[in-house]
Amino acid sequence: MEDGPFDLNELNDRSREVFRRVVEGYLSNGEPVGSRTLTRAMSEKVSAATIRNVMQDLEFMGLLGSPHVSAGRVPTQQGLRMFVDGLLEVRELGNEDRQKIDATLGSNERDVSTMLDRVGSALSGLTQGASLVLAPKQEAPIKHIEFVSLGPDRALVVLVFANGTVENRVFTPPPGQTPSAMREAANFLNALAAGKTVSELRKTMTTEISARRQELDSLARSLVESGVAVWENEGERTERLIVRGRSHLLDGATDAIDLDRIRTLFDDLERKRDIAEFLELTEEGEGVRIFIGSENKLFSLSGSSLVVSPYMNADQRIVGAVGVIGPTRLNYGRIVPIVDYTAQLVGKLISEQGKG
Repeated sequence: MEDGPFDLNELNDRSREVFRRVVEGYLSNGEPVGSRTLTRAMSEKVSAATIRNVMQDLEFMGLLGSPHVSAGRVPTQQGLRMFVDGLLEVRELGNEDRQKIDATLGSNERDVSTMLDRVGSALSGLTQGASLVLAPKQEAPIKHIEFVSLGPDRALVVLVFANGTVENRVFTPPPGQTPSAMREAANFLNALAAGKTVSELRKTMTTEISARRQELDSLARSLVESGVAVWENEGERTERLIVRGRSHLLDGATDAIDLDRIRTLFDDLERKRDIAEFLELTEEGEGVRIFIGSENKLFSLSGSSLVVSPYMNADQRIVGAVGVIGPTRLNYGRIVPIVDYTAQLVGKLISEQGKG
């Protein structure tokens, strides 16, 4: 078989129908599809032997494979790609799916991270996959910063922006934190932060901390430094990617190979930064994109697929993305409109918040 994309037009009507029915059967129940099943479903009356010949031809072309010693066939990665590009019928978004997404985003939530967390949970629940939400980079000027103690080893830094959005980020404060050190640290930062964006504040932080060392006691200084670490590039990357519904991937695993693959994927999801970078590649094009199996080199998607769409702010600039990871036998026809609609809705809400 030659390398390179295969053209659907090279298939005659019968081969195309056999191919389409095998893929649709596999996507709906995950099982190999046999010739006997197809003889009952085909639009023209043909024998099982004829269908077996067509399936062998499709296997030779690299579009179908036969797992184990089963007489049935399943699509290969190349076959799935061709189906998605040329034969996939994307449905209208169902009313029930639409209502569930609308309900998630229905409240006037000013905390972007809370809103996007709910979006991720809804996407995961609707699609029975793991959801990825890349939060927008926050470029509005900072209005106010506050530290809130959540316990001896957990604290919250609350960022309120001039456009009214709020971000809460949990971090580990230095040992021995006190309410007065928290107030002092917040006052120090607020004096510096007024009118600056997060990235602008980060640039001035290091020099200001060393220049004004005497003004801050050591605990407040440590608090400022550990709180600011939350905004550093690495932290920000991780913070910006929300992953929900990993357990759905485990539920769909059928054997040890599947479980190993999913564990590797979980490791990648834990690292998150590679995926945040990968999702930013969606900025190369608008609309929903589908990555099947090993087409994505950045993390171990072999045996999984990613359906992802960027979303835009009020200036029509792409600022984030929403996506779903699941097995390659995802119900693409249903999931594509869910991801598309969610991305548009998130973009609209981000734009409205931007107007304050």
